Amino acid sequence: MIFKHWSEISESAWPYRFFKPNEIACHGTGELGINNDALTALDDFRSILGSPISLSSAYRSPYWNAKCGGAPLSSHTTRGSNGATAFDVKLNGHDKTILRELAERVGFKGFGMRYNTFIHIDMGRRRSW
Repeated sequence: MIFKHWSEISESAWPYRFFKPNEIACHGTGELGINNDALTALDDFRSILGSPISLSSAYRSPYWNAKCGGAPLSSHTTRGSNGATAFDVKLNGHDKTILRELAERVGFKGFGMRYNTFIHIDMGRRRSW
């Protein structure tokens, strides 16, 4: 489901426990793409981790994805009428290996481990870089 801006969603209608619409929305445009399976898995991931996490990127509008140099078919962008299936989780003192193990446990399959400040997790095909 796509919304022109995250403010179109009332907090009372937002079903996810640990992340607010503005945290999932495109940082460049405010557009919000919701993929229920991915956001449920993200909430589950945060729950089993047992401590707060921050996202450096979640949904990206096609415009913003191109502007920030994202891959043209990035899993951060819309897939049909669904929102993004990828999140960049800031490390903030967390161990990359533990984050990956927990993310995999809740259904994430794609992992970008080569970054210094975050780990990329997504619901796409099984792969790692």
